[in-house]
Amino acid sequence: MSHFTTIKTQIKDVEALRSAVNEMGLQLLANTEARGYISNKTKGDFVIRLKGPYDIAVNQQPDQTYGLTTDWWDGHVEREVGTNFGRLLQLYGVHKASMEARKKGYSVMRNQQPNGSIKLILATL
Repeated sequence: MSHFTTIKTQIKDVEALRSAVNEMGLQLLANTEARGYISNKTKGDFVIRLKGPYDIAVNQQPDQTYGLTTDWWDGHVEREVGTNFGRLLQLYGVHKASMEARKKGYSVMRNQQPNGSIKLILATL
């Protein structure tokens, strides 16, 4: 019985995802298998190798966005990347927005807010 669940996301930029994953101290590996409960595995175009016993498979969907697939059992993944991938998706958004702003000639500053949100400040160079 598979424990894997896929959540559709708005991930479109693998390099922004790689930056977010690296900031979290994790690795994004190409074309490998994600670990799940006991010996369950699922194939990923990319896999976020977590520190715990499970991983996250990242697979391109028909609409060219990427879905995230993982085994949520026992809270291992949630402890590392947040509920419903919350911390991971937050950092992905920060990195994607920062990359796009820099392409348009802005400098970017980040401020961590007391509530856990991240505020981006853009300024012209």
